[in-house]
Amino acid sequence: MLLEGVPPVEFQDGLSDEACAVWAKHDRDTDGWLPLWRHMADSGAVAGLLWDRWLPLQVKHVIAQDLPSGLEDGRRLAVWLATTHDIGKASPAFACQVDLLADAMRVIGLDMPPYKEFPDRKLGPHGLVGQALIQEWLVERYGWSRSETLQVGIVAGGHHGVPPTASQIKALHDHPELVRTSSCAALWQSVQWELLDRCAQACAVSDTLADWRKIRLGQPAQALLTGLVIVADWIASNPDLFPYFPDAAHLSNHDRIASAWHGLDLPEPWQASALTGSPENVYASRFQLPLGSRVRPVQERAVQVARGMSAPGLLIIEAPMGEGKTEAALAVAEIFAARSGAGGCFVALPTMATSNAMFPRVLQWLNRVPDVRQDPGRRSVLLAHSKAALNDDYATLMQAGRRDVRGVEMDGGAGEWRPGHDRAAASAELVAHQWLRGRKKGMLSSFVIGTIDQLLFMGLKSRHLALRHLALAGKVVVIDEAHAYDTYMNSYLDRVLSWLGAYRVPVVVLSATLPAGRRRELVEAYAGKATVGVDLVAEARGYPLLTTVEPDGEAKSEAVEASGRATRIHLERIQDDLTSLGDRLTHELMGGGCALVVRNTVDRVLETAAYLRGLFGDENVSVAHARFVDIDRADKDDDLLKRFGPPEKSRGHRPTGRHIVVASSVAEQSLDIDFDLLVSDLCPVDLLLQRMGRLHRHVRGQDQSDRPEALRTARCLLTGADWDSVPPKPVRGSTLIYRDHVLLRSAAVLEPYLSRMGESGHVVRLPEDISPLVQDAYGSGEVGPSEWQDAMAKAAVAEQLHQARQEETAQDFQINQVGRAGRALLGWVDAGVGDADDTRRGRAQVRDSRETLEVLVLKRRADGAWATLPDLSRKRGGLDVPTDAIPQARVARIVAGCGLRLPYQFSFPAVLDRAIDELEANYVPAWQAKDSPWLAGELILLLDENCRARLAGFDLHYTSTDGLEVTRAE
Repeated sequence: MLLEGVPPVEFQDGLSDEACAVWAKHDRDTDGWLPLWRHMADSGAVAGLLWDRWLPLQVKHVIAQDLPSGLEDGRRLAVWLATTHDIGKASPAFACQVDLLADAMRVIGLDMPPYKEFPDRKLGPHGLVGQALIQEWLVERYGWSRSETLQVGIVAGGHHGVPPTASQIKALHDHPELVRTSSCAALWQSVQWELLDRCAQACAVSDTLADWRKIRLGQPAQALLTGLVIVADWIASNPDLFPYFPDAAHLSNHDRIASAWHGLDLPEPWQASALTGSPENVYASRFQLPLGSRVRPVQERAVQVARGMSAPGLLIIEAPMGEGKTEAALAVAEIFAARSGAGGCFVALPTMATSNAMFPRVLQWLNRVPDVRQDPGRRSVLLAHSKAALNDDYATLMQAGRRDVRGVEMDGGAGEWRPGHDRAAASAELVAHQWLRGRKKGMLSSFVIGTIDQLLFMGLKSRHLALRHLALAGKVVVIDEAHAYDTYMNSYLDRVLSWLGAYRVPVVVLSATLPAGRRRELVEAYAGKATVGVDLVAEARGYPLLTTVEPDGEAKSEAVEASGRATRIHLERIQDDLTSLGDRLTHELMGGGCALVVRNTVDRVLETAAYLRGLFGDENVSVAHARFVDIDRADKDDDLLKRFGPPEKSRGHRPTGRHIVVASSVAEQSLDIDFDLLVSDLCPVDLLLQRMGRLHRHVRGQDQSDRPEALRTARCLLTGADWDSVPPKPVRGSTLIYRDHVLLRSAAVLEPYLSRMGESGHVVRLPEDISPLVQDAYGSGEVGPSEWQDAMAKAAVAEQLHQARQEETAQDFQINQVGRAGRALLGWVDAGVGDADDTRRGRAQVRDSRETLEVLVLKRRADGAWATLPDLSRKRGGLDVPTDAIPQARVARIVAGCGLRLPYQFSFPAVLDRAIDELEANYVPAWQAKDSPWLAGELILLLDENCRARLAGFDLHYTSTDGLEVTRAE
């Protein structure tokens, strides 16, 4: 069963009584147990099945590339490592833990101290002992040198998530009694060797191990083998699949394994078929394109380039907003997967909101994507962020139990950080495939859509990191909005790309506004700084632009013909005072029209909206920002799309009179919304271009004739700075977010338009001007008037110091670069963040942000009863919320949907601690139960009957129209 073609002998046949007495698993409630030989056989058999039926070919190639017989040896090595991983349990340090089972071993001569008289046993965890035994056995039995053994022994040493360090190995060496009791050391060694010999025989490696001593196993292979062994161990350790003795002692090896695998019912990976046909047919067959639409040149060329690469590698697609980069990336992912053997795809986006928006688009693609198998079965899908359980599309997918695409994990419940005590809470809800759930296993799903954090965690020193590497090494990775990350996050992204390159994972990077310097960094991170052609790539100035890097090959860039879509935006500045803004909007909207005002901070959003309502009326001004509870935030996004989306979606809903949306940066990304007029705070030029992408985004009538006559010319009014200052002085909130250097260089490259001194006067031409503006703003050349240069030079020095600090800080918990082949992953995640990878604390590590509090917002009525917020949509407002019992499932889910992240005022340590203390006064004992997954461990913010509260010295007021307002208490 462990290897195809080997007779299905029983693993324990011929083992000595001493070897059969060694135990591996014990259930304290029933006294059921498993002998070590049984768990060894189970683990090895599972590993073989995983290799044959679950592991993508792309992963197998990485493991096998350093082995003499390629894939055949790769399977043997994987199965042998899984079979032997728990040999460390054949030691006094482990066996002494259960008196009944230890006594049975003592009776036949395997003596050991009592558990309570074994003070140093923690220095010998069974994974570390197993590593030592495998290394010693390879030296004695097969003549390996000790240094040669470490590259394979480290898999056993790290199978509990943390590979050992050199100091831990030395500590074990200094305590030999942890491995063998001195009075019967010969018998202990005899049993250990007997079990290892049987493993080698069962795995058919007895004649192979001597040859393997010459291999130099790469660190990528070591990581993947460790991840595979962890998966095999976890499956084989599930008593529902692999029941304990004595009840299950009668089962044959074959029946036991077959029953367990059938019960597990693990979905097999995607096997992409070759994408044939013309690019037009490819896109028509995969995507629901609007009637009359044509494939854009960049979409067509991306498919052609992907097909023409010698092997899948890195493809960077730079193209304007609205050019169909997502569809191009998914088409390329399909081409790459068919050629590389990838078993799935991960689409990484900047935020939860953008992930939610992308999720249904990927599902539509998946429903049209074929498989080489006639009956591919189910496809495992994950929406990977902490609020996935509240996504209606995902919940519907799970509840429907569709057979072609199956939901796998509502990531975020299992292992969510809880303020104050950093512990894990239960999963949010029953998942479609019960084994593939939780923040550690969820990423093993074939298709994952989630936040960029999920990718950056691949570079974070954290427990069970090998599982995340195994998950991502088998996919095509798509990174959207690659321009949206700062130096700190880019440091993590570059480290991750270096490992993805080593795994030969195909990567597609998308951006509308990518600086040339960042393009070069992405290429160097993936393929190495010595890559041929990297200088030419950095100098490329075409737009749209495709950049490719083939494995061990040359980096190339090529400009692509523009699609012909063009917008001419008239840019001018206005003073940053509300009176000027109100007067200008009054003038511009005299004949009606829809205006978008984008502010850089939520406080400015609320201040502006309050003023404009006084001029235009409450019904004509709405706001959009991130400081709403989740239900209201989703409703806000839906309302924006309904009223201001594409013509075919907004027809009949778009305001016919005047309407102003005042929004924060949430309006920059992914929302397909279209306005007649744009007002924006000064911001980095790439973000300003993204905001401009919401201006005249769609054609409304011939020559925009359906827009108000005065607004048929696209105009952007730039504010958020003191324009009379030399150089212009951005408002303080903008400086805190974006910093002076970037803002000043952005103002400098825009100055020719603002002063009408440029080639096109005050007209920004999209897409022609996108790349020049971005490259100049983020380049090192002098920009802006001469009288600005002293201030800009000072800002540049400050920015260099800031970025250097970010880069240095990012190294604290970052894994190392890929080491040389044969060098073991010793201390790989030493001094890391433990289990805090996909938690709020982990996200703070990869985003250079302070930890913030998330609360569930409820209302306390005058009589003291608790209720949901009054104005929630779809009859969810004003519902009774019991505190003496667990709320019904619908009510509990609604309460969970009232989550809100408290703003920056609560991120300072003293305020954070005070807020936690005050919020814990609302602790509800009845909700702290296993059958209350939605609410257990959550902090509750209780508002009074007027939806107000005081917290940590701040006054809070919540409304469904404006969200959370925060002012310092007097």
